[in-house]
Amino acid sequence: MQGPFTLPEVTLSDTVFALCGSAVVVYLIFKRYEPINFFVHLPLLTIPPTLALPLLLQLLAPLQAVFISFSVYYATIVLSVVLYRLSPFHPLAQYPGPFLLKVSKCVMGWFAFQGRTHTYVHELHQLYGDIVRIGPNEVSIRDTTAIIPLMGSLGLPRGSNWRARGMYPSIPSLVSITNHAEHAERRKPWNRAFNSAALKGYEDIIARRATQLVENIARRGKVDLGTWFSWFSFDFMSDMAFGGGSEMMRDGDNASIWSQLESALKWAALLGHIPWLGAYARSVPGIGEGLKRIDAFGTQRATLRVKNGSLSRDLFHHLNGEDGKAGTQPPLELVVADGTLAVIAGSDTTTGVLTNLFFCLLRHPESYVRLQAEVDKFCPLGENALNTKHLGDMVYLNAVLNEALRLYPAGPSGSQRTTGKGHGGKFVGPYYLPEETNASIHTWSVHRDARNFSMPDKFWPERWLIAEDLVLQAQTPGLGLTRRHTTTASGRLWFARRGSCRCWWSVDLASECSGHVWFSSQISSDLGVRYLIMLASRIPPSWWNEAWL
Repeated sequence: MQGPFTLPEVTLSDTVFALCGSAVVVYLIFKRYEPINFFVHLPLLTIPPTLALPLLLQLLAPLQAVFISFSVYYATIVLSVVLYRLSPFHPLAQYPGPFLLKVSKCVMGWFAFQGRTHTYVHELHQLYGDIVRIGPNEVSIRDTTAIIPLMGSLGLPRGSNWRARGMYPSIPSLVSITNHAEHAERRKPWNRAFNSAALKGYEDIIARRATQLVENIARRGKVDLGTWFSWFSFDFMSDMAFGGGSEMMRDGDNASIWSQLESALKWAALLGHIPWLGAYARSVPGIGEGLKRIDAFGTQRATLRVKNGSLSRDLFHHLNGEDGKAGTQPPLELVVADGTLAVIAGSDTTTGVLTNLFFCLLRHPESYVRLQAEVDKFCPLGENALNTKHLGDMVYLNAVLNEALRLYPAGPSGSQRTTGKGHGGKFVGPYYLPEETNASIHTWSVHRDARNFSMPDKFWPERWLIAEDLVLQAQTPGLGLTRRHTTTASGRLWFARRGSCRCWWSVDLASECSGHVWFSSQISSDLGVRYLIMLASRIPPSWWNEAWL
């Protein structure tokens, strides 16, 4: 006879069946709601197998009961995930891709952390075609007809990976906003900060920093140009965003800011592919430390900038509503988020543009000589090397920049977009993207596709100058969006033109680099290997400042 608190007699198969059923229910909860909160994860992953333990303890030894309960429960969840994602019933089942990528994004996270996403996905496109499934709910597209529907003004909003990259901050930065209307509103001060009048106001800053760069590298017979461009870009962006706070060209990376930035970019790349990990990263020591320190740097600089007031019309001047055009002053936390974004995105991508540009020219001396002649023509020694009236006429400079950006784009793996939840699917070009599907245009592959560019793997600046029948990209609708879909893109090109022009005007360069160069897209925007540059001054040091001003 059973007492009132006596557990019913059950068989092992009954208990296992109940565990499997509860695991399937929990899997459906995860699939439907995709919770990222630890306090939701914990009960869903522990309560059902814990409740099954008293039943199993009637049949098994304690250790066996614990092992059976939790292993059966977790194995059922994993099996449910794998079977659904590989099944013909999955919304993306029609699109090809590697087995492991259909099951999990962890593989993509590994390649991202190593900085090899762009080359890996490029290989997948060569193997599978213009659309590849690179995640359970994500595709990469190489077809140019999909660019405008996906990336244009009426395209899809940004994907969830952008917030995960920042470890789900309480106030997202501009690039993390998925709502079109909110994004347009937040973008207004950025538009004012990067219009032609505002850019002209930054010329004194870049003049001072570019002169400092040239003076430093000209004192040395050999330099690591990638490192110096990193310091130059970070110093300039700190001046432009917060009115100062960085002196790497003077002191080196003594505070380890740049190394922290590189660490931050590694973790951001990884977390973008494994969003749930981003929810834990902010609370777990050792994960995303670079991101946390860069956030602290931005907060410190913004606080000092508010305390000291405005010394110039810098980016903070516009973001903080000091220009009087915002109506109401935004919260400091919002300004910190966007100001820090400007320093990180601006310094990293600009470093990449400059380093890749000089690398291409040093590997192709004939292009270097032609560009040097153009710079000398429009900026003779003793004159202002960055007089803006000349830049529009320097067609070869623009061609070289376009070609360097084609071969080594600032965002080679594209920018994730999503169809979102509750809005249905959408056609992008000939491809139907179901609801809750993430997608991106793989810029690296588009730019190296013979259907878009003749001799796509060759550095050939003349393609931007010669007859239109040889420059397919000029006739390809929307191709420019793969490089110019951000507000700061015009600022990056503006910076690159002036900084590079100043270097060519001041020094002669020659590379000691030979052999294969590994290009890192996600970890850092420079070329990944350190190579030495031989320098020979073209003008007496006493001319630098007076010729610049």
